[in-house]
Amino acid sequence: MASVLQLFYIQFSFIIICCMASKPSIQPYIVYMGSSSSLSAGDDDSSHLQLLSSLIPSEEESERRFLLTSYNHALKGFSAMLTETEASVLSGHDEVVSIFPDPVLKLHTTRSWDFLEAADSGFRSRYPYEQKSVDVIIGIIDTGIWPESPSFSDHQIGKIPSKWKGVCMEGSDFNKSNCNRKLIGARFYSNEASPGSPRDFLGHGTHTASTAGGAPVANANFYGLARGTARGGFPSARIATYKACSEEGCPGSIILKAIDDAVKDGVDIISISIGLSSILQSDFLSDPIAIGAFHADQKGVMVVCSGGNDGPDPYTIVNSAPWIFTVAASTIDRAFQTTIVLGNGRSFKGTAINFSPLTTGNEYPLAFGESIASSFATASDARNCVPGSLDYTKVAGKMVVCMNDEANVSRRIKKLVVEDAKAKGVIIIDPEEEEITPLDSGTFPYAQVGAAIGSHILHYINSTKNPTASVLAATEMRGVRPAPVVASFSSRGPGGLTENILKPDITAPGVAILAAIVPRIEANYGAPGNKASGFGIRSGTSMACPHVTGAMAFIKSIHPNWTFSAIKSALITTASSSNNMGKVVSNGTASPANPHEMGAGEMRPTKAAEPGLVIETTTIDHLYFLCYKGYKQKTIRSLSSRANFSCPKGGAAEELISSLNYPTISIASLARNATRKVKRVATNVGSDAHATYVASVNAPRGLLVRVAPSKMVFRRGVDKAAFKVYFDAKRAPKGYNFGDVTWFDGSHLVRIVFAVNVD
Repeated sequence: MASVLQLFYIQFSFIIICCMASKPSIQPYIVYMGSSSSLSAGDDDSSHLQLLSSLIPSEEESERRFLLTSYNHALKGFSAMLTETEASVLSGHDEVVSIFPDPVLKLHTTRSWDFLEAADSGFRSRYPYEQKSVDVIIGIIDTGIWPESPSFSDHQIGKIPSKWKGVCMEGSDFNKSNCNRKLIGARFYSNEASPGSPRDFLGHGTHTASTAGGAPVANANFYGLARGTARGGFPSARIATYKACSEEGCPGSIILKAIDDAVKDGVDIISISIGLSSILQSDFLSDPIAIGAFHADQKGVMVVCSGGNDGPDPYTIVNSAPWIFTVAASTIDRAFQTTIVLGNGRSFKGTAINFSPLTTGNEYPLAFGESIASSFATASDARNCVPGSLDYTKVAGKMVVCMNDEANVSRRIKKLVVEDAKAKGVIIIDPEEEEITPLDSGTFPYAQVGAAIGSHILHYINSTKNPTASVLAATEMRGVRPAPVVASFSSRGPGGLTENILKPDITAPGVAILAAIVPRIEANYGAPGNKASGFGIRSGTSMACPHVTGAMAFIKSIHPNWTFSAIKSALITTASSSNNMGKVVSNGTASPANPHEMGAGEMRPTKAAEPGLVIETTTIDHLYFLCYKGYKQKTIRSLSSRANFSCPKGGAAEELISSLNYPTISIASLARNATRKVKRVATNVGSDAHATYVASVNAPRGLLVRVAPSKMVFRRGVDKAAFKVYFDAKRAPKGYNFGDVTWFDGSHLVRIVFAVNVD
């Protein structure tokens, strides 16, 4: 009988396997077809359906929704459900530039504006912060928006500009009345990842939108912390939201559709705090953000993106195409500290945002994770409080100390493990980080310390028979020095695909930023008083990105005729490499930060409003970049709809990319016995048409850098001048060498940062 059953199962399994093999798997693909400038009358859903119908078996057409989304404004193409074979066949179609599986991207998750302005004291008075005569529309592609937040009030804001062509889409929990003169547009995209309406349920989109262009809100705070006036970088900016993300992530096809819609709707700037994992970086023709941003740029719309949170390792920067404004994250001069009180009377300061109910005297037994391990846990897992590694009976009622030297388990997970085991609190020791991003633990007592304080705590545990401790509620500290500091989590350059373009471009506040959120209490979070807050404190390059977006809107309001390339240059060449102690900006290990960590430096929006000179990167520069990267001329013509475009002949690709007119300089490889010349063209945008700029060089020892000519003279009718920078590496140390070339006319300092890798 057993043998008969075994035979039946074998035959049944074989049938299942055969059936599975006979029906190929179907998944979403993005079919990219180039520039929208070449759209014909037939480029719509019906033509895309017709193209797909020729591929898909007729018996499957009725049961398979194969066309998902069409793109026909900034770019051409569509997304569809296809098999691998169908995608392969479609890739051979003459009109198809590229076809790739639809990737799922991830979210990159106030005093900050006051901190930025403090560096430019006395300058702001020359330009009022509000320029109501000029309308700037910011498009936020994110998780949606919470329209009831006071950050989106339209008080004292004029009528909606006529250039706006967008819509306010309704949903089950979102009405047209939720839009106003401030929040002028809202879209969402119906699919499994983002159903319903433009309403935000995660808070990420609300936070980024209010940071970029939120209206001033007095007495904003997070349960009493960070109290002050919350506002965006350009409070009179209009906001349009495009809900493309959910808890599961952000489908690339939807992000591409949102960019396409935003360009059609009439936005001026698009802010995207989203990106692929640094491990999964793809070719430019397989990256939805790179594709969408390229076409937005051709339409005169700048795309600002977060650089990612995979630092501090090099080559982790994402969204690094030269036509994207890539942002790193830094701290501001505010910190949140909590006090750890040991049973021997000693106290230490830790980092945290917590609302602990404990007070001095509420001390509980203190135990190291390794000493309260479960039966089969390894010592390493237990000391790191890995899920399943602790004996809950030994944890209950104790204050637990965990290490943070296990990269695969986040601090939040460690906190949840200990909290779930009924501990009274947790202290996390990070042996490497000097700069620690505060974790919000709600009412659960939590603190994080570095190696020095951690060693004192462990010594106390090991030398005391009955160690005890308490963790008190967090307090706010202002005027912290040094600041800014490049956040440890902020992704680093150089860019894997763009090493001859310096990335990130710039640094902006991204640690512990107060802004509007969804006012609800999340699961596994102990909210003080069990009440929701309308403002939250968050960290990430997601928070840095909208700071730059707001700064661009501010400058655009002052200089409406400037291109966004000019504004990008203005922000880059006026960025500061100094902190509030007058020293070089540092990184999380207290070492001087280099341009692969902070780009040109910390942005200074009011300085950028009058930069003196700009170095504009044009669409032709971007097309040449694609030529030098090896893309076929036919493909580039399709992307740009320039039928007569031709790639330059000859020359080494790396050298040619380095000489594109970008406001920084990067050379990925320079031999010790070689020299390299790069060229730039500067445009005088100063109020005085007659200006003379003199060059100076700040170079590391051994790297010889020369500028020719060393003087540029501008006069009425002659607002452009070219110059060359020569690099000689004969005596330079191997590896990356960093420095800058500055141009000065007596009032404007234009700083061009360089990175040169000597072989």
